[in-house]
Amino acid sequence: MHTDKKLDYRLFLQREEKFVRADYFAEFRQYNRIRNGDVEAVKERFEKVRPHYLNGKDGRGVLSSDPLRNSIYHLVSSAAIISRLCIDGGMDMNMAYTLSDIYINEADEAQTVDQVLDLIATMQIDYATRMRELKKNNVINFHVRRTIDNIYNNLNKPLTVKELADIEGLNPVYFSRLFAAETGKKVGEFISEAKIQTAKNMLRHAEYSILEIAMSLGYSSQSAFSNAFKKQCGMTPKKYRDTNNGKL
Repeated sequence: MHTDKKLDYRLFLQREEKFVRADYFAEFRQYNRIRNGDVEAVKERFEKVRPHYLNGKDGRGVLSSDPLRNSIYHLVSSAAIISRLCIDGGMDMNMAYTLSDIYINEADEAQTVDQVLDLIATMQIDYATRMRELKKNNVINFHVRRTIDNIYNNLNKPLTVKELADIEGLNPVYFSRLFAAETGKKVGEFISEAKIQTAKNMLRHAEYSILEIAMSLGYSSQSAFSNAFKKQCGMTPKKYRDTNNGKL
């Protein structure tokens, strides 16, 4: 199918109507919240965007002239991205894809747009809840569970052991030993791995510059981020993006 003419025409109409695509960064941040198991933030964000989610004015685009089909198509595309990001985050592949199938099948039976929006909200929260529990697997101590949540909620900050220990009201030395005993990793290693895993997703699925990724994850500079990334991944962020760009 030759799409050049259709593409040119649609782009012309978008310019005439002053249509602006949705903030890709904001959309990806929501997917990242799901992958990181940040349930409350996922719920809060969707409640904010829901009134404008499918009206064509928030930049998401209209995938069908029929409102119900349009909403279903958006659910399907969202399910595809979420399931793959959660697999990348450690969810069992069969579980992730089966969940996606369940929500798509439910959407196929929906009779109204509101029903589909309810499904999108439920799907996002379901995946996020499962990812949160996955990350806490085999972690018993409540101080450590709370710290893991705190780390994933604050990946944009340069967290320190002392800051995290102070939040829990624990001695930093005791806190460090407790965290390592429960997770098998030192606090700094856990934070670094969480940041680099998030960076890998951003490099693969978003158009952030490497500097923007570095700043968004709390690194002092692009070079500091690149050094940390190369230490963990064996290649620079640019090389990783060039090798994996667009792979889901």
